[in-house]
Amino acid sequence: DYLDNGNNKMAIQQADKLLKKHKDLHCAKVLKAIGLQRTGKQDEAYALAQEVAALEPTDDNSLQALTILYREMHRPELVTKLYEAAVKKVPNSEEYHSHLFMAYARVGEYKKMQQAGMALYKIVPKNPYYFWSVMSLIMQSISAQDENLSKTMFLPLAERMVEKMVKEDKIEAEAEVELYYMILERLEKYKEALDVVRGKLGEKLTSELQSRENKCMAMYKKLCRWPECNALSRRLLLKNSDDWQFYITYFDSVFQLIDESWTPPPEEEHSLEGEVHYSIEQAVKFIEERITEESKSSRPLRGPYLAKLELIRRLRYRGCNDEYKLGDPEELMFQYFKKFGDKPCCFTDLKVFVDLLPSSQYTKFISQLLEVIPLSATAENEIALPADIKALQQHLCVVQLSRLLGIYHAMDKKQKLTVVRELMLRYRHGLEFGKSCLKTELQFSDYYCLLAVHLLLDLWLEGEETAVWQCLTFLEEGLSHSPSNAQFKLLLIRIYCRLGAFEPVAELYSSLDAKHIQHDTIGYLLTRYAESLGHYAAASQSCNFALRFFHSNQKDTSEYIIQAYKYGAFEKIPEFIAFRNRLNSSLHFAQVRTERMLLDLLLEANISSSLEESIKSMSLSPEEDDIPWKDLRDNRDLTVLFNWDPKDRDISEEHRKLSLEEETMWLRIRSLTLRLVSGLPPLSHTIQPKNSEKTAENGVSSKIDTIRSLLQQLEAAVDSGKKFLEQKIQYPVLGPPPTRMAGFFSNGSCQCQTSLFYLVSDIYELDTNGLEDSAEIQERIGNSFKSLVERLTDLFNKCKGDLIEVRDGTLKTHPNLLENLVFFVETISIALWVSSYCDSVLRPFKSNLQKKKKKKKESSVAMPPVFTHFLDYVTELQTLTSNVIDHIKGLEIILTALKLEELSFKDTLLLQEEKKFTKTVQGKVQSSYHHSVQEIGELLKKRLDTIKKLKI
Repeated sequence: DYLDNGNNKMAIQQADKLLKKHKDLHCAKVLKAIGLQRTGKQDEAYALAQEVAALEPTDDNSLQALTILYREMHRPELVTKLYEAAVKKVPNSEEYHSHLFMAYARVGEYKKMQQAGMALYKIVPKNPYYFWSVMSLIMQSISAQDENLSKTMFLPLAERMVEKMVKEDKIEAEAEVELYYMILERLEKYKEALDVVRGKLGEKLTSELQSRENKCMAMYKKLCRWPECNALSRRLLLKNSDDWQFYITYFDSVFQLIDESWTPPPEEEHSLEGEVHYSIEQAVKFIEERITEESKSSRPLRGPYLAKLELIRRLRYRGCNDEYKLGDPEELMFQYFKKFGDKPCCFTDLKVFVDLLPSSQYTKFISQLLEVIPLSATAENEIALPADIKALQQHLCVVQLSRLLGIYHAMDKKQKLTVVRELMLRYRHGLEFGKSCLKTELQFSDYYCLLAVHLLLDLWLEGEETAVWQCLTFLEEGLSHSPSNAQFKLLLIRIYCRLGAFEPVAELYSSLDAKHIQHDTIGYLLTRYAESLGHYAAASQSCNFALRFFHSNQKDTSEYIIQAYKYGAFEKIPEFIAFRNRLNSSLHFAQVRTERMLLDLLLEANISSSLEESIKSMSLSPEEDDIPWKDLRDNRDLTVLFNWDPKDRDISEEHRKLSLEEETMWLRIRSLTLRLVSGLPPLSHTIQPKNSEKTAENGVSSKIDTIRSLLQQLEAAVDSGKKFLEQKIQYPVLGPPPTRMAGFFSNGSCQCQTSLFYLVSDIYELDTNGLEDSAEIQERIGNSFKSLVERLTDLFNKCKGDLIEVRDGTLKTHPNLLENLVFFVETISIALWVSSYCDSVLRPFKSNLQKKKKKKKESSVAMPPVFTHFLDYVTELQTLTSNVIDHIKGLEIILTALKLEELSFKDTLLLQEEKKFTKTVQGKVQSSYHHSVQEIGELLKKRLDTIKKLKI
């Protein structure tokens, strides 16, 4: 009970009491171990658990408790050993055998699962156990690297096992038929699979609607049996004329048959599935009949009307235009709008077919739609407003279509501002209809507000600075009326980040309440900006969110797989495995892992000893690369923000491809930087005298080789990054955010960081050659120090300037200065770790020199130049860092003194209540910048303290 209530200390005490009375009570020991594990004493817990496991317990309580403990330790492989021992001792226990099977399932040991399944079936001949074994064969075939092996060995064996059951008439459940179908499909025996579904076994397929029909259809397509495809989809459409997927198959098959000039056989049936349509005339007649039928149905169906537009589109594509008298698409869409315009789906339905309209007709089409909406104006020159929700929905649909057809894009600035005012007026008027809405419901007129913001974003991109503040004002106002509108929040997140303000974003994102897979699909909105805008604590937290999800995915997926075995949902198992693999090779997962480690080193590691500890605790090694470069999957959802832009302005496939390419290059640069940093501590440990033959053996020389080869890779990655940026790609404003790569190159951090790693190589050389005959190396090192200080000073100059400035009564932010400052802190930190390595090399040399001095009792042993170079360098680093800290203090003072209240927003015609939101927005941006500057300043002060300690 104590463990369940989370009172672990009491649980340990109770277990100790029990153990005093009964020394060998296995269960008490394990429960104590669970208490220890949960209080962070992992090693003690493990030792205690192994003590019990060594005795090979067979009582249920101990086994269950150990299973729980091992699961919490993330050591599922130990559970298998536990039950292997139990099964040996109690060979006829159905329960232990099934636990053993599930333990193998957790670790994905498919071969052993197959054996465990058969062993179970021998003890208790139940069908599910037999099919567990069959499924394990299929899993072996899926996971086999060799395609040939799976088709010649695993799958045929599985097929024979199922056939045996079929012959003996032992097939009982639907899941078993599904499994048989799955095997035949994977073996590409489509005809046999079709016979199974159409035969007696197919009668068991009842859990899903139209399960048999869908499977038949899939097989007909694989076998290219178009007559059957056509007849079956025709039959299903007669049953339900609103099922869109069957319209698609119907059209596909009709045109396939026309291309093959198929004709029905004279005597017998057209096909297995009945009558076949094989000409355009038949198809046209069939669709017209569906529309006539629809007019008699009790509820309006969209399918038949959209099918007619789809048919027109396909005929046009084939070059036949109007010879089939299907009507004018413009008129058909108009009629469709009259019928369904008050439904939110009307816009998305028509969006697919707008390319059927000639562009010269756009304006006419929109005004034709506007004429049929019941809007009423109270006075002569006022805007006509809808009287009920239906009319509001219709009007909204037309406004969305206008944006999609590019009508708003063609306007000039003045016209755009007039439309924005009108949309906001309609938005506020529409709020009246939603007074009774709950907090969790969206307001009916929210889209008006979003569309107004999209128009303002257009103006901002055209150089209108005030527009972006109006965007934020309207969105904050919208959010106050509709607090759970995710679109408002997502758009706010994007705009705040573009302005360089991260503070409000963290709160917005957490209120989105992202669940499960969303940490991968939209997590990039958070992790891309947190660190680069100087919010280190928030960055750490956002990485943790994402990593927690990715790590738990491993454990959760095994549980799903086990449930699928228990309930016979076999076809889901390969899907779960594919899902797990897709997440493991997620681009975002790799990015968050890398950035999180770099961030931890930045925040925790001050000098090389603490750097070494941090690297150890992360088990980082420069030789290892755990990123699956070949299989990286981009799981980002780039269309999560609603968008009504015409095709030529929208996110294209090309943008996605380029963005993935850019993200991968940036990830490669970051991952190599991390590995180079992790290679620093091992170098300073193993100093061998010159000419020693041991150097090659003890692996140090190989460590410096690793660093040199990583440096070459980094150079190559940087080159390809620079080539990529030469294309000057512009993503749409709501498309994928660009990476930090451009800033990294242009502000000089890149050159600084690479030359720092080259310096490591030089110092290592000095270390192995000694001071006597290394004048040339010493000079090289001296020059490196000089050029480094110059480069760092340049980088600092690129951080100067106001972060927020007030120009002609409007605010302008400079997020790039903030990003440069963050890069400066990172580069200074790397410089420190490298200097600390120099220090560890030069110190022993200096003490040796001093010893010689004492021996010779001379005062004139000349100090090698490298010492003075190093001291000058450290002094200059110290001065530079102090200057940056002063600059940051200055920024803080300016930011605090900014009086935003006095900003007059001229010509924006802001209403009084809007001004209230504008103040909030500007306050948030100001406070966020202040917060960033503080965090950056704190971190630099830590660095300054460390530099002061670096005196040989």
